[in-house]
Amino acid sequence: MKRYPTVLTIAGSDSGGGAGIQADLKTITALGAYGASAITALTAQNTQGVKDILPIPPEFLALQLEAVFEDITVDAVKIGMVNTIKVAEIIAETLDKYQPPFVVFDPVMVSTSGAKLIRDETIETLWKVLFPRVHLITPNLDEAQILVKRMISSTQGMKLAAEEMVARGCQAVLLKGGHLVAEKLYDILARKGELPITMETDYIHSPNVHGTGCTLSSAIASYAALGVSLAESVFLAKRYVSEAIEAGKDIQTGQGAGPLNHSFSPQKMNTIQ
Repeated sequence: MKRYPTVLTIAGSDSGGGAGIQADLKTITALGAYGASAITALTAQNTQGVKDILPIPPEFLALQLEAVFEDITVDAVKIGMVNTIKVAEIIAETLDKYQPPFVVFDPVMVSTSGAKLIRDETIETLWKVLFPRVHLITPNLDEAQILVKRMISSTQGMKLAAEEMVARGCQAVLLKGGHLVAEKLYDILARKGELPITMETDYIHSPNVHGTGCTLSSAIASYAALGVSLAESVFLAKRYVSEAIEAGKDIQTGQGAGPLNHSFSPQKMNTIQ
């Protein structure tokens, strides 16, 4: 019997629709996969900021995960913000039990304003119980600096940091360089036993980039669910994000930082197996 390639996103809900679960499901659908979800927290937010966060009880998160895995074949998992030890442990236990073929973790640790969103003891738990269990982590520059405990100010520094994270137990790392170099975006993909790959992208001037990290990791998971290799999934996901930013740069949604245009009609792959 035919079925849809499926991505499960484990993340928080963004009431403004630009990031989190909402951005994930839009991305998964746009790329031709089927999206399931397990919500870790509810947020009251819009394009101008977050008003409040209501964590989901860990026991209920476990029930959500069990409900999805016991019924639906999951081809890839995307994990978003994990800010408590208990949530990290529940996700790790679930991954061990069901063994999904691909898992990408976008470790949200720093707010847009630069505030640290995660405690040191939780970071150590991520190193111990989650990073070794996932196939790819996608930290941005601020998050990478927290993980390696030093400043990163060059592409060479990015390579060294990515290699250090792999040496410490990560299977693969996509370190996102952001605005490290004017007018260019540099990302480093590091994997065990391979030389790091540097990926260069032109910077697109747009006020609408809310949810970019969520979108990228969800796109990587979507392409992986569709049977694409890790490196090619990263390349295609980066292209999708760039095109979605370009398509949404002149569109106003709310009064603040708007989302990219997730539904700009990217070319879809064969979506039924």
